Amino acid sequence: MRCALLVPLAALLVAATPAQERAASLSGTWSVDLRLELTDAAYSQPMVLTVGEDGAVTGSFYNSDILSGRAGSAQGRSCVAFRTTDGQGLYHTSACLVDGKMIGQTWAEGRNFVLPWTATRG
Repeated sequence: MRCALLVPLAALLVAATPAQERAASLSGTWSVDLRLELTDAAYSQPMVLTVGEDGAVTGSFYNSDILSGRAGSAQGRSCVAFRTTDGQGLYHTSACLVDGKMIGQTWAEGRNFVLPWTATRG
C-alpha cells in the first residue's frame, strides 16, 4: 500500500511548475531575423534568453546585455519583455512564442523607430 501512495507523490514532485515550463519554452539561443522585408538580404542577430523561476529574464540581444526583463504567460501565450542599450540609447523589446517561433518587436527609443521581427531557435 505504501508503494502505491509514493508513486503518485513522486510524479507530483517531478512535474514541472508553470514557471519552469515557461522558462523552458522561452530560454535558449535564438536567431533574430531583422530584415525590413522578407525579400531583403539575410540579416540576423543573436538573442540569448534565460528565464528564472521567478520570471526574471537575463541574457543578451544584439550583443548587448539585457538590463532588466520579465517573462509572463496569459491567454495561451508565453512572452518576454526587456530593455537593452547600445550605450547611446535604450531599446525596449517584447516577443511572444507562437508555434515555436518568437514574434516580436523592438522600439529604439532614441532612434525613433519600431522594428517588427521574428526569431527561430539556433
